[in-house]
Amino acid sequence: MEKKNGPWTIKASERVFKNDFLELINDQVIQPDGEDGEYAVVHMKPGVCVLPIDDDGNVYLTEQFRYALGAESLEVVAGGSEDGDVLENARREAKEELGIEAEEWINLGMVETDTSILHCPAHFFVARRLRFSEPEREGTEAMKSVKISFAEAVEKVLNGEIRHALSCLLILKAKSKLFAE
Repeated sequence: MEKKNGPWTIKASERVFKNDFLELINDQVIQPDGEDGEYAVVHMKPGVCVLPIDDDGNVYLTEQFRYALGAESLEVVAGGSEDGDVLENARREAKEELGIEAEEWINLGMVETDTSILHCPAHFFVARRLRFSEPEREGTEAMKSVKISFAEAVEKVLNGEIRHALSCLLILKAKSKLFAE
């Protein structure tokens, strides 16, 4: 049964792959120009990203080996969002990855990573008025906590040392919203 998706018509859909984090769908379509074609879409688990900032203006990041890159990556707290309240998921990730709890949470909105073939919403939060305890990391999380000044984090984004797109966006968005000059 055909269905419309904007100017596209989907004639048939096939799930090519699915696991706990992503699903790959390949559609047989009629393109906006009327020609037949295919369009693949990756649906990823929604995510949350957290930038903890202490009272002295330091931020807490994670440094971890990223399998897909084959290299270490400096990033904000990030993880999948289970069903339910995205703020609760952000709280869980901050506690799990860095052992951080916060009294103040600032919602900086939601972004999509790559809108051409990827559906992967990520919700951004800044955590303030921090309390620290031991992290409760999962078995797949071999990471360390990195404490640097907010200004240094911005510089690392601008000079390419922080390359994780969602981390770059959250740090720059926080600079714009919270530390505008």
